[in-house]
Formats: sequence, structure tokens, C-alpha cells
Amino acid sequence: MSSGTDKIVSSIMSEAQVKADEKIQTAQTEVNSVLSNGEKKAEAEKNKILDSGKKQSDMRYQQIISEAKMNARRAELEAKEEVIEASFNKAYDDLKQIASTNDEEYVLALKNMVKEAAVEVGSGNLIVQVKEGDIDKIKSHLGTIASDVSSDTTLEIGESINTIGGAIVKTENGDIEVNNTIESRLSRFKKSLRNDVANILFKS
Repeated sequence: MSSGTDKIVSSIMSEAQVKADEKIQTAQTEVNSVLSNGEKKAEAEKNKILDSGKKQSDMRYQQIISEAKMNARRAELEAKEEVIEASFNKAYDDLKQIASTNDEEYVLALKNMVKEAAVEVGSGNLIVQVKEGDIDKIKSHLGTIASDVSSDTTLEIGESINTIGGAIVKTENGDIEVNNTIESRLSRFKKSLRNDVANILFKS
């Protein structure tokens, strides 16, 4: 090959090398751009997933805390209800004990319960029912109680009843009856007394 030919070939090869290098450089730039964009997209997607996961985690955390507070509140209310119920049961037992004796305070209360019931029933010939053990406690006071109710009221002992204390007063024909036993009074007043008991037991 002549020297002229060598120069031509060398020139062609040199130009080809330059063009090849340029293409390689361009390709590398494109590759780098694609990789960079891919990494950015991947990072953005990762952050999106992490952000979504954190939000879900926070939501679950708040849900758990809310459930825990609700359960704690329910347990507190149940515990308070048990204490209140125990207080009423204790009061019932104490009243039962007092009503089983000749305690002056109970006799006075029994007289008042008979009078209250008689006033509610109205005047006339009324029947008073108490437990067997209370008949002797109240019998001698019926005249005074009747006169306190009205001038035309009479009170007569009827059949004994099953109660811890107190009385039932009714008309002779039984059309009107007022239950003023201790159990009945506790049942009637329990709802209104519950708040008072709760305030006494759990006041801060």
C-alpha cells in the first residue's frame, strides 16, 4: 500500500474513531440520563410508599390508642357501677338489720311510711300490711297515724307480707294500693340516688 493510500486510510480511520467516540459519548450520556431518571423515579416511589406506610402506621396507632382509652373508660365505668351496686347492697343489708330490731329510729320510720302511704291512698277505712315482726311495733300507733291522715280515716292491720320492713296500705276493696316497703322505696329512689352516691364515692 502506497504512502498516499496509507494517509487516506489513516484519515478515514481517524474520522471514524472520532464519530464512534461521539456516538459512544452520546450513548453514555443517554444511559446516564436514563439511569438518573430511573433512580429519581425509584426514590420518589420509595418515598411515596414510605409516606403512605407512615400515614397508615399513624392511623393504626391512633386507632389503638382510641380503643385503649375506650376500653379503659368502659372498665372504669364498670368498676364504678360495681362499687355503687355494692353500696346499695350494703344499705339494703343495713336496713334489713335495723328493721329486724326494735330500734326506735326504725319504729319512727315505719310509722312515717304507713302515714305517707295512707295519705297517698286517701281517707276512709284502710288496711295496713306489714311483716309479722312489725305488727306489734305499729299496731298501737295506728289510731294516732289515722288521725294525722284525716278525721275520717281508720287503719286496720291486714295479712302480714314478706318484706324486710315498711308497709303496704290499701283500701278495703283493694282497688287502691300503695307499696311503701323498704324494697319498693329503694327501687323507686335508686335511680335518683345513684348520682348522689356516685358523687359521694368518686368526687375528686
